[in-house]
Amino acid sequence: MYEIPVGPVHAGMIEPGHFRFSVVGETILNLKARLWFVHKGIEKLFQGRRADAGVELAERVSGDTAVGHNLAFCLAVEDALGIPVPQAAQRSRAILLELERLYNHVTDIGALCNDVGHSILNAHAQRIREQLLRVNDEVTGHRLLRGAIHPGRTTLVRPPDPDLLTTIGADIAEVVALALDNSVVNDRFTGTAVLAATQAADLGTLGYVARASGLTVDARQDHPFLRTGLPRTVHSRTDGDVLSRFLVRAGEIQESIAAIIALLHDARDRDETPSTTTAGPVSGTGVGIVEGWRGTIVHRVEFAADGTLTRVKIVDPSFFNWPALPVALADTIVPDFPLVNKSFNLSYAGNDL
Repeated sequence: MYEIPVGPVHAGMIEPGHFRFSVVGETILNLKARLWFVHKGIEKLFQGRRADAGVELAERVSGDTAVGHNLAFCLAVEDALGIPVPQAAQRSRAILLELERLYNHVTDIGALCNDVGHSILNAHAQRIREQLLRVNDEVTGHRLLRGAIHPGRTTLVRPPDPDLLTTIGADIAEVVALALDNSVVNDRFTGTAVLAATQAADLGTLGYVARASGLTVDARQDHPFLRTGLPRTVHSRTDGDVLSRFLVRAGEIQESIAAIIALLHDARDRDETPSTTTAGPVSGTGVGIVEGWRGTIVHRVEFAADGTLTRVKIVDPSFFNWPALPVALADTIVPDFPLVNKSFNLSYAGNDL
């Protein structure tokens, strides 16, 4: 048996993490992941700030999940301080959440194809990602959707174009179909790094990792902040392999586009001039639960009597999903590690708070 150390410094832009493989030949017997190289004490940085001053921090908990973490933070603040939120603002938040899911899932679709040598599909996925980032910029003034959500309000520069999103959806569907029709892609994806349903449930996995193993956890259904217009279908598979995680993403892309279009139509059909929302009880503590693109995000906040934050507790889905990666990798081969790691695509920053 040999040990292969990898990291913590990796090629490209990946964040630091140390992986130690115990192998016989190419077969992985055990993987030990060591994280916390980018621990930044971000929960402590919230203390003493007022709610609105915490928004910039929340958006940077994990850079690719600006909407998910900021929305969970704002929902927690609104719960703690009894701040009313108009339905129009909640609909705008749901649109932003799905836009964030779109560009990240498209990126992963391309990266997974690239990891098995189908670079042309990755090039097309990156082209589509750039289109989506430009949509984000038009909608919020920021390519990563920052600066739009604040406690009690949401500000959009303009709504996204539903016709453009429909076209993008068809483009993505073509990339997915080309990937699934390729025998090499199918061979590398199918049966690779299986995470069984019992393992996923025992570890408390979340998001597409859980849903690819047959679990139907989704905060959009279990803890909705908006009662209408959210995706009605929880896309899940039962095989728990790389292919299942790929297909769950592909299904969620189309569901997100349909949800955004439905939310836009819902907004046009309603007269939002009179606000019927009322302030809730002021408890000083609150919880926000959001289905980010990686999975369920939870923020809990506590306020002092003077209105400053005394405690913010953050749980990113990667905290629960990292332990599942070594389990899924058992009995796979070392050359499949980049592919499997990308199929999970966990956040180092979200874990190393």
